[in-house]
Amino acid sequence: MLRRTVPLVALYALLPLAAICQPPAPAQPPAPAAEQPGFKIAVQAREVILPVSVTDDKGRFVSNLDVKDFQVLDEGRPQHITYFSHNTRQPVVIGFLVDLSNSSRIYWNVYREATMDLVWNLLPVEDTRFSGYLITFANDAEVAVNTTQDADKITDYLRKSKPGGASAFYDAILMACTSRTLVRGEPFEPRRVIVVVGDGHDTASKKISFDQVIELAKRNLVTIYAVSTQSFGFNSDSQAELERLTRETGGHVEYPLANGLYKDVAGYISTPKDAGNYVFEAGTGGYAAEIAGAITNAILGIAGDITTQYILRYVPDDDPDAKPKPFHHIKVLIPGVPGVVIRARDGYYPQTAEATPVPKK
Repeated sequence: MLRRTVPLVALYALLPLAAICQPPAPAQPPAPAAEQPGFKIAVQAREVILPVSVTDDKGRFVSNLDVKDFQVLDEGRPQHITYFSHNTRQPVVIGFLVDLSNSSRIYWNVYREATMDLVWNLLPVEDTRFSGYLITFANDAEVAVNTTQDADKITDYLRKSKPGGASAFYDAILMACTSRTLVRGEPFEPRRVIVVVGDGHDTASKKISFDQVIELAKRNLVTIYAVSTQSFGFNSDSQAELERLTRETGGHVEYPLANGLYKDVAGYISTPKDAGNYVFEAGTGGYAAEIAGAITNAILGIAGDITTQYILRYVPDDDPDAKPKPFHHIKVLIPGVPGVVIRARDGYYPQTAEATPVPKK
């Protein structure tokens, strides 16, 4: 099958969360995802894995840092980093969560093609360190393609997909954490990433609430990214939820249609133009090219982030006099490099912490 490639820079009834969450760290050291030189791994039971993205104030990746540049605070207490890596091809298992609701219909063909490019780039041919799976969601969430190293299985399904219906977004996150085949060694090697292609709006989930989704993602040590399908001029409560979901797990949201095509148009609707209120007239080749370019650049930004992360690990050095906490807050600092933007998960649930389910509203 002929592939299109894009170059990368440098993706039942509600049960208590304690029952449905997979533990963030196995009791025994996990085996590596693949027996390959340079990727063997030894993990301690209490070890915390911390993927970190670093950019400058213009969004460019900062890729020349060393372990001595980082400081990790766990509940405000400095930690000793026991493992550090900045290999650009670190093993990863990526969940592609694609919104097939009505909200994706307008630019579906462009989003589909861009997502297929992302799949091909993040799941290199014949490299067993990388795996992925596809979950689609509309009226219901579905594991469309279970965990595989074959990118074409995912892209073949996407090629035949058509949007329509409501959006069971939260149920899709639940499935990503509980209903697909695991790869040996998760979540340490390979680490876990989810890429959402959708606007984050949920109208049809039946099994889990948003607050529970946040807890579930953190317990499963998933880093979540999103390419929003929200168009310019539209705002919704789901935008804040999508921002929180990605930010607290160490990822971020790209808005190709909100910040790209019309960013230089003063006033937009309030500024009449001969061809309507667009810099490019809708339906023209220039307009279509701008749409496609903005979406492709957003996809590339996500891919670049995933492949340029620093991976830190540490065994928590807890205050012996402190009362055990159900959730530990983490803060990552780079004291010697001012002006950088740091993205990392905001904390973790220790293995002994019990989950308190939040009733679905």
